[in-house]
Parts: sequence; C-alpha cells; structure tokens
Amino acid sequence: DITDPAIVAAAELSHRYITDRFLPDKAIDLVDEASARLRMQVDSKPEELDSIDREIVRLRIEQEALKKESDAGSQERLRRLEAELAELEARSATITARWKAEKDKLGHAAEIKTKLDNARNELAQAQRKGEYQRAGELAYGEIPQLEKALAEIEAIGDTSGMVEEAVTPDHVAQVVSRWTGVPVDKMLEGEKDKLLRMEESLAKRVVGQEEAVEAVSRAVRRARAGLQDPNRPIGSFMFLGPTGVGKTELTKALASFLFDDETAMVRLDMSEYMEKHSVSRLIGAPPGYVGYEEGGALTEAVRRRPYQVVLFDEVEKAHPDVFNVLLQVLDDGRLTDGQGRTVDFRNVLIIMTSNLGSEYLVNQPEGEDSDAVRDEVMGVVRHAFRPEFLNRIDDIILFHRLRRSDMGAIVDIQMARLGKLLSDRKIALELSDEARDWLADKGYDPAYGARPLKRVIQKSVQDPLAELLLAGTVRDGESVPLTVGPAGLMLGEFPAASEARPAGVALN
Repeated sequence: DITDPAIVAAAELSHRYITDRFLPDKAIDLVDEASARLRMQVDSKPEELDSIDREIVRLRIEQEALKKESDAGSQERLRRLEAELAELEARSATITARWKAEKDKLGHAAEIKTKLDNARNELAQAQRKGEYQRAGELAYGEIPQLEKALAEIEAIGDTSGMVEEAVTPDHVAQVVSRWTGVPVDKMLEGEKDKLLRMEESLAKRVVGQEEAVEAVSRAVRRARAGLQDPNRPIGSFMFLGPTGVGKTELTKALASFLFDDETAMVRLDMSEYMEKHSVSRLIGAPPGYVGYEEGGALTEAVRRRPYQVVLFDEVEKAHPDVFNVLLQVLDDGRLTDGQGRTVDFRNVLIIMTSNLGSEYLVNQPEGEDSDAVRDEVMGVVRHAFRPEFLNRIDDIILFHRLRRSDMGAIVDIQMARLGKLLSDRKIALELSDEARDWLADKGYDPAYGARPLKRVIQKSVQDPLAELLLAGTVRDGESVPLTVGPAGLMLGEFPAASEARPAGVALN
C-alpha cells in the first residue's frame, strides 16, 4: 500500500532537495523506489541482518587464516576475533528469529486478505444470483471471522517494524537521503542526543574557542530541526584569528562530527585564486574554453554531494572578484556553473578562515577578552572586504590567541594522535604530568599558536622514539614512559634529542 502522506512527502521533498529534475517525474520515481525497497525487504533479509551475516563470513575466513599463524600478535588477534564473532552470531540469531516471526505474520495476513477478497467477491455474486443462504453464511459468518483474524494479526504486527507493508513518508525520506546525502529522514534518539551535546564533542578537538564552537553547533542544530531559512545555506561564518589557534581544525572536527570523516568537506585554498581569471576555476570554464566539460572545483563538488562543509581557507588572499561569485551563494543558496546548471547550496555549511587583524589579537595581554580589540580587527576586515559581502555572512567570529592554560589539553590531543600511529604495534606511551608540562612549556608560543607544539613533539618524542624502534630497544607490545630528567625529556631510560648543537658545529 502507498499512503497519501507518502505521496505528499514525495512531492514536497523532491521539490526541496532534488533540483536537477522536474515534477511529477522525480516524485513518482521516489515513490517507485520506496515501494521497490519495501517489497525487497519483505522478500529478502533486512539490511541490518545482511550486513551482520556478511561480516560473520568475513571474520570466519580471517579466523581460518589466523589459525595457521603462531606469533603472539596473531594469537591475540584470533582471541579478539573469536569474541567478536560470538557476539555477531548471537545478534544475527536474535534478529533472524524476529525477522522470520514478522515475515510469517505478514504472510499469514496476506493469505487472510486474499481469502477476504475472494469471500467479498463471492458474496456479491451470490446476491446477484439470488443464493441468499450462501450470501448469509458469507456476510454473517465467514467474512466477520476473517476480518477479526486480520485485525488480530495486524495489532500484533504493529509492535515491531522490521517488515512493513505500507509506504510511509519515512520510507520516502530515506530514499531522498540515499540520493542526495542530505539527512532528511527521521532522526533517531541517539542522533538527537549527539546534536544536543555537539559542543562537548567539538571541544575535545578544538581547545579554548568556546564562542566559535557554540556558533557552528547552533547552526547545525537549527538546520536539523528544520528552522533555518530554506533559501540560504545552513550557516556562513568567517573565522578570524592568529595562525595555529584552531580555525581549520574546527572545520575538520565539524566534518568529522557530521560525516564521521574529517575529509568529507570541500577545502578551497584561496591562495590558489589570487588572479582575476582564476574565478572560472570555481564555477567552471565558459563555453569555448579549455576545461568547459569538467565543471568547477566548487560547483561540481557541491552538485555531486549537496550536504557538506565548504571551507574557504585563507580567504583574504583571493582576488576580490571571487567574492562577487559568493554573493548569491550566501544570499540565495544557489550558484549557476559554467554549463548553465543551477547548483543548490542550501544544505551547505560555509566557513571562511582569515588571519586579518591577527596582529591585534596576538598583542593582547593574556586573559583579556577578544572583544576589546574587535573594533580594530573589524576595521581591517572592512578595509579588505566589501560591505555587501560582509553583510551576507551570518557571523564573524574572533578566535582568541591560545593561553598557556590551554596547552595541556592540546598536548593530550597531539599525544593521542601519536598513540594511534603506534596502536598497530601495541606500543603505549605513558605521559607523566611533568612531561606533559614540559611539552606544554616548550611548545607554547602566543604568536604561532599550537603549531610549535607539533614541532616540539616531533623533535623530542617522535625522532628519538623512531631511533629506539629501529634499534630494537623498544619492541612491539611494550610501554614507553615519558618523564623529565636533568637533561630534559626522557623516553624510558633514554634522554630525548638534545637541543644543544653537536660538537664541532659553530655559527659564523
């Protein structure tokens, strides 16, 4: 069955999200695919069960291969694999039992419906032929019994929804989400909780920038709740601040939060768009020019994936004509590419980063609010960008310079990333509080943000650790304590690379 709300949803959602086709064709195709998917679910395994069974087959193949290995790493992997396999097999058995029970109910209901239709047809024929005794048996005996049995089965079947028989708006929304990547289907409770705690998740990666984290979180929640302007992008922000304070990192964290992949965004380095003619690279070359059929770097990426984060990095370095192209994107949520196709930007989160005015932020006394120099920073920004461009941006956010108190959390983030690189070899880094403070002190530079810390970790931890690994001093599965000694940072019993010049090296 196809419900009326499903037809209405198909018309509305296709008009809103599928912009490169026309009604009623695109709405009919939505209903057609939703119906086909529902029919396939009835006749075949549910997607969840099918994916679990495929994973079980893969793990069993890996299990047989690992049984032939004798090293400690393979045996440990085999034990973990067998535990994972047992858990998946238990889940598969539970879901299979549920699915078969629901499928049996649905088959029984379909059988009763067929009998009910036949009985009603027979009743009509009996009335036309004057067979009143048979008509009475059907009208007051068989048909009411079949209707009662059908109602009982449907009442039981409503409690769980692995197998359904009516196309609803949710089914249509799922198809739209598959086609476009835009999450218009019904939010699960887990996703709602995740969105409500979005600031906590982003703050694990971006330290000391609460205002910026709150601004982008509010924009995403507003969009997912359906309350943003339907004719504009989800949000457009300009991040201003010194180098190394987390402007680009926040954008990566946002893409990771929304798509579980920090590379799921369009990143345009605006230093590549410094010439006037480079504007055509964004929207595609006009007819008659080389590259006309390739499409633009911006328009083609958004046309193929309408729901994503678009980052314009170091935006002040671009030619002023680039911003003329962005005016209609920020205001109307659309852009026409070189081939005349209208690209929908209404499901895009636009973020621009810039170092304009950073000299005022860097020279602030530690602990002073960034709003104290907002006027000076905005004066520089107004000089660089036209009023009609700035007026279309939702919010201009100042990133604070990093404080010494922020460095400990950043050390933890950087060391956790290093730990991931060593996880395959089961090597653990045990960072003491003294070593944490030592790295934070050495890596703190108000003018350069968190980037000097990366260099300190590379020089003081990664380089000596690489030598210890190659020499066989540190083996797979061992723990390496990081402490502070008289000579500085210590990796186990060994000092880190000395900051002194080697003997025999002199400066002119």
